[in-house]
Order: sequence, then structure tokens, then C-alpha cells
Amino acid sequence: MPPAPPAPPGAFRQRVAGLVREVVKFGAVGGAGVLVNLLVFNLVRHSTDLQVVRASIVATVVAIVFNYLGFRYFTYRDRDKSRRTKEMSLFLLFSAVGLVIENGVLFTATYGFGWDSPLQSNIFKFLGIGLGTLFRFWSYRSWVFRALPARDAVARAESFLEHESPTAAPAPGRSR
Repeated sequence: MPPAPPAPPGAFRQRVAGLVREVVKFGAVGGAGVLVNLLVFNLVRHSTDLQVVRASIVATVVAIVFNYLGFRYFTYRDRDKSRRTKEMSLFLLFSAVGLVIENGVLFTATYGFGWDSPLQSNIFKFLGIGLGTLFRFWSYRSWVFRALPARDAVARAESFLEHESPTAAPAPGRSR
């Protein structure tokens, strides 16, 4: 079997540049989501009688909604949109796992070690967000916001050429 042809010059750099752009966009949405999460957490914690972890769960759910909108319409706007129900189901599933990771850290610190001052709660909330974010980045890019396969993207682009206007001349080899 002959060896595979070498990748075109610059293909590796293009892939790395694409990944860097994706990480930056993910980070921008995620960073804004972290702020939403922490702001809602502190607002709920200090203005209600909810326990720390329950206040954190409320904040995480608000951040999940915020992040979905940011990821779908900013970070991954060029990704496949044909299966929205599946996308939303997977997003919610992986977000729930991230919620458990995030709030598990806070739960362990608060109820396992008794670290529940406002500063300690915010530190462990932030650490939990970080661990949950690593999982979410991998799962969202791998399973939720999947890239269109190259052949599908080419077929979709070519489909525009197939639809001729009534006044256009027929393509060579075609009749009307």
C-alpha cells in the first residue's frame, strides 16, 4: 500500500490556528458565564436563605442557559445545526455532569471540611467551575457542537450551484 500523501503545506498551522480560535471563543463565552455564575451565586446566597450548595446550583443553571446561547450563536455558530433536539439533549446531559463536578467540589469543601465562609465558598465554587469547564470543553466540542464533515460542507456549498435561476443560462451539458 502506498504511503498517504503528505498534508498540504500549512495544514498543521491552519488546524492549530483553528483550535486556538475555538479555545479563545470558548473562553470568552465561558469567562462571561463564570461571571454570571459567580454573580448569581453571591446574589442568591446573600439575599435568600438558601444553603450554599443550593444557591450554587441555581447559579449554575442560570450560567448553563447563558452559555448555551453563547456557544450556539457565537463559539460554534458554524457547526451543524440540523439536529437541534439532539444537540440540546446532549448539551443538557453534559452540563448536568459539569454541574455535579462543579458543585461536588463546593459540597465537599462546605460539608466535608466545614469551609463555608463567603471567601472559602467563592474559592471552591471557582475551583469547581474550573474542573467542570475542562469536562465541558471536551464534551461540547466532541459530542454537542460537532463539526460538519467536509463532504457534507462541500455538498451543501455545491447545492447552491444546482439551483439555477429561471433566467440563467443552463450549465454546460445540461438542458432546461
